[in-house]
Amino acid sequence: MDPKMADEICAYISRTYGAKEKRPWARYPDYRTFKASQPDKWFALVMPVERHKLGLPGEGMIWVINLKADPDFIMLAAGSREGILPAYHMNRKHWISVLLDGSLPADLVRSLIETSYQLVTDTPTKRIYEAVRKIPRGKVATYAQVAAMAGNPKMFRAVGNALHHNPDPAHIPCHRVVNSQGRLSGAFAFDGPGEQAKRLREEGVQVSGDRVDLKKYQMELPSD
Repeated sequence: MDPKMADEICAYISRTYGAKEKRPWARYPDYRTFKASQPDKWFALVMPVERHKLGLPGEGMIWVINLKADPDFIMLAAGSREGILPAYHMNRKHWISVLLDGSLPADLVRSLIETSYQLVTDTPTKRIYEAVRKIPRGKVATYAQVAAMAGNPKMFRAVGNALHHNPDPAHIPCHRVVNSQGRLSGAFAFDGPGEQAKRLREEGVQVSGDRVDLKKYQMELPSD
């Protein structure tokens, strides 16, 4: 059992995602876990497994990496594509075991790691911020629009909460979000009264009083 590929994969994960390698079980000192920082959840588990436990021929151990995956992908790939198996010792509906023996190209293994990371870190707040980034300069969107773009039209209240705690105003333009009547957020946001209107005007959006003309400036939702 050659640990070289497993070591290379662990180094790649730490370097790419800033995730620290952990070995949480004294009984299994070779098991290495990696967590996303937000939320604090595993997205990769590298470990040696006895071949027969995976239904593989031969004797001895083999290195695998357990990764989260889309259930539809798991139904198609796990067990039918060489190198991708139903997850060992984890929920097989949401996880796969990928052999680290050269069965799969390195770029495909990295792609599966990226998918696992994105699935673990996919939260409503993250989707809201990604939706707000899509509002073009010179346009506005309502809270309901942002909620729809984030995948759930009913979570418009969550949109307001997420934007109130915007971690990166320079790249998440929450000043472009208004209510269903085109009304601005008011003095509690954007560093004081008038700031949202100021930012919108700088982008070519006309503000009358505390409102924006939605017929003129509201962005269109992207079509499917």
